[in-house]
Amino acid sequence: MKKILTVLAVASALVLTGCGKADTAATIGKVTISQVQAQKTIDELLAERTKVDITQMQLQTGALLNRGQLRFSIITTVFDEIAKELKIDVSPTEIEKTRTGIFEQIGGEVNIAKNLVAAQIAPSNFDRYIRATVISNKLGGALQLSGVAEADVQTKIGELVQKKAMELKISVNPRYGVWDDAKGDLVSADSAGSAVVPAK
Repeated sequence: MKKILTVLAVASALVLTGCGKADTAATIGKVTISQVQAQKTIDELLAERTKVDITQMQLQTGALLNRGQLRFSIITTVFDEIAKELKIDVSPTEIEKTRTGIFEQIGGEVNIAKNLVAAQIAPSNFDRYIRATVISNKLGGALQLSGVAEADVQTKIGELVQKKAMELKISVNPRYGVWDDAKGDLVSADSAGSAVVPAK
């Protein structure tokens, strides 16, 4: 599954600050991700791990897993907002075609469970991943048509995500960490030093 982590590659473009509501994991514009929703995804992924052989996998746990899953939700939501702004439609046919392509890459649908576990994507988020991938591919195609070199496409997409994220005024509950501009990642509050945004 060569492209399974494509969406996560632009994570460093997001700017996150502290969330005000204790029951909120993150807000992206008018979209709210509750802590209950965030935990449900984590629980689902942990349950999936018990169904496959994970002995050779390097998997996130604890706070790192929490941040990783929340980051995924934030980024895919930002892609949705970009699609709305640019009027990018994602049809059921395109979703199915991409899904079929993924199955072909991994040797069949029978292997999807272990590949999703390895990619740290909950089954309920698979369609969100596919949708974000389709949007990303369409953005990439449009950028290349406008003259952007193929080697620069991912950087340009990252810039679009960064711009949209800033417009949406994304915020994150400090219990999940804090955005560290120097590291370009959502990090634990303990390792963020002066970058920590206190809870309100």
